[in-house]
Amino acid sequence: MNHFDQDRHSALQAKQEAQRIAFGPFVFQASKALRDLGVLRAIEAAGDDGLALEEIVERVGLSTYAVRVLAEAGLGIGSLVLKQDRFVLSKLGWYLLNDPMTQVNMDFTHDVNYKGLFHLQESLVEGRPAGLKEIAPGSRTVYEALATLPGHIRESWFRFDHYYSDNSFQSVLPLIFSEPVASILDVGANTGKWAIACANHAPDVRVTMCDLPGQLAQARVHVDARGFGDRVAEHPIDILRPELPLPGGHDVIWMSQFLDCFSEDEIVMVLEKAARVMTPRTRLYIMETYWDRQRFENAAFCLQQTSLYFTCIANGNSQMYHSSVLHRCIERAGLAVAEEVDGVGISHTVTKVVKRQQDAACAA
Repeated sequence: MNHFDQDRHSALQAKQEAQRIAFGPFVFQASKALRDLGVLRAIEAAGDDGLALEEIVERVGLSTYAVRVLAEAGLGIGSLVLKQDRFVLSKLGWYLLNDPMTQVNMDFTHDVNYKGLFHLQESLVEGRPAGLKEIAPGSRTVYEALATLPGHIRESWFRFDHYYSDNSFQSVLPLIFSEPVASILDVGANTGKWAIACANHAPDVRVTMCDLPGQLAQARVHVDARGFGDRVAEHPIDILRPELPLPGGHDVIWMSQFLDCFSEDEIVMVLEKAARVMTPRTRLYIMETYWDRQRFENAAFCLQQTSLYFTCIANGNSQMYHSSVLHRCIERAGLAVAEEVDGVGISHTVTKVVKRQQDAACAA
């Protein structure tokens, strides 16, 4: 769906929006402070009556100055309204305070990205994640550093990643198991949540998790804790090393929020590795969030901005892709799209991929 085919702003609206962008860092940090320091919560508890400035001071333990500058910033932001000298929570303020998606996105922006985004222009010019040094000095990509990131940063990263994928898993399982499945290769296993979901869904299925050794160590802890250790195996791999193959012999290959971690050429290389171990009966399922396939404009906006995390923090060369880019990569790898389902979970598309007919015939 194309949400971006016309200019919807009047001149006055455009100028107003430009000022909100110019003061964007102020808006973000003030909103986070209003949330974290208890101001929004105190005002919410007062209901429609709201609170006077002095009453907020009493409830949150900040100085009159601190509460005043924050509350007045909240008025301009739109998270608060002022009625007869009393501050009342707005709908926007309620979402900032209570909406799980907003909380996950704000914490990811603040803890993982905020300092690093100062280096965005450097990243764009040099083609590397120049902002990564703010959270993982000496690392080439965020993925190799995940296991050793500071606790609050790692927690915000995983909460962001899992919030979107976890909401999709239960919708996807019936699709994956609509055909007989004895074994699944989980490429980019992360913390093992998909492997656990599959093992829980199908009592006889066997899963092989592929990822970097540090990630697999964490995944193994989670898998064993759920009692699935006898049906979930590991295959350590640096997927970007061309000489390292994927293991074969699986009915299904699964890649969830994985290919967006790579450049187009790297995606083709990963898919070619999958193609080499696929038979005519193997199904490759790719679950991604494409910004052009979103029902709501705001979802597309969030994905487009998240691309800059990849630019500046994650690896310097990937993004949340337009679906046509992934389709071209699939074709270049000698594969074909057999089926595609939009609207999975919050924002995902699941693509079923098979070997091209002529290639499948040669492999048979």
